[in-house]
Amino acid sequence: MSKFFVNRPIVAMVISILMILVGLIVMRGLPISQFPDIVPPMINVTTTYVGASAVDVEQSVATPLELQVNGVENMIYMKSINANDGTLTLQVSFDVGSDLDISNMLTQNRVSQAQASLPSAVKNYGVIIKKSLVFPLLLVTLKSPEETYDNNFLSNYAAININDRLSRISGVGDVKLFGGSDYAMRIWIKPDVIAKLGITVPDIVRAVQEQNVISPAGQIGAPPAPAGTDFTYTVRTQGRLLNEEEFGKVVLRTNPDGSQVRLRDVARIELGTLLYNMIGRNNGKPAAVVAVYQLPGSNALAVAEEIKKTMEGLSESFPPDLVHEISLDTTLAVEESINEIVKTLF
Repeated sequence: MSKFFVNRPIVAMVISILMILVGLIVMRGLPISQFPDIVPPMINVTTTYVGASAVDVEQSVATPLELQVNGVENMIYMKSINANDGTLTLQVSFDVGSDLDISNMLTQNRVSQAQASLPSAVKNYGVIIKKSLVFPLLLVTLKSPEETYDNNFLSNYAAININDRLSRISGVGDVKLFGGSDYAMRIWIKPDVIAKLGITVPDIVRAVQEQNVISPAGQIGAPPAPAGTDFTYTVRTQGRLLNEEEFGKVVLRTNPDGSQVRLRDVARIELGTLLYNMIGRNNGKPAAVVAVYQLPGSNALAVAEEIKKTMEGLSESFPPDLVHEISLDTTLAVEESINEIVKTLF
């Protein structure tokens, strides 16, 4: 066989050129990595018990969830993290090769069985079940170079305008916001005043819940209507309370003489944030940090590139003195490794 090609060098060169052309064409479709899965797939269960300590979270939230989730099909182990800010993270690991979608559904069914044992505050906040990796793929930082905006504005801007767009990217498993919290109406109660008036904190909570609701008022002229009714009008009433003044008018009690005790009489009301346990900073300046987690099995390089393109597009509509930067990119090491491999092959 070798003698045939030695005596016919032109045939050998033609075959070599064809092999090179075919190799170049096929190389464009080769996967960046093709290895068996060695990391157990994981499902994250997260929730928050506002105002509770780590011990309270462990006793009232983590224990009921662990009792129900324990023994779910193909589970190998689980780990719960309870923090003093009231947060709970339950990480459930499954056998290598398990279908992550099926595992997510089975975990969700077990969590639903534990709902009846959870505190009402946790039910109202919600229990989130997602499949994602533990370590973030990218950290996107929003900051104001001239410090025009504070942490509250930056974090809420990210929650409203950025998180949803990033969550829709294919391959993104989860998006978390660090360094701030959602806007909330803060009611700072004066304990000496409510003690004199005989009003308790549950009374105040109940009054706010009952008067801060959306009440459908129905329609005027809706069928069946008397003959001659030509038009139907939908009645629109005031919805939820919007500002400090409206919250201050909440009636706590009506006295026998007709006078009323309102919320502004027993508390100081201001627009603040839901939580104050975390503040984001970048080089000593206020910042909001958006952590993007990769979906298991997705292409990290492609996901990271799409995230960067999305952020560049969103930055065009940023208000003045608001910029973003990628403060952590875990794909840089992968890209550099690929470049070295390309050099070696060349």
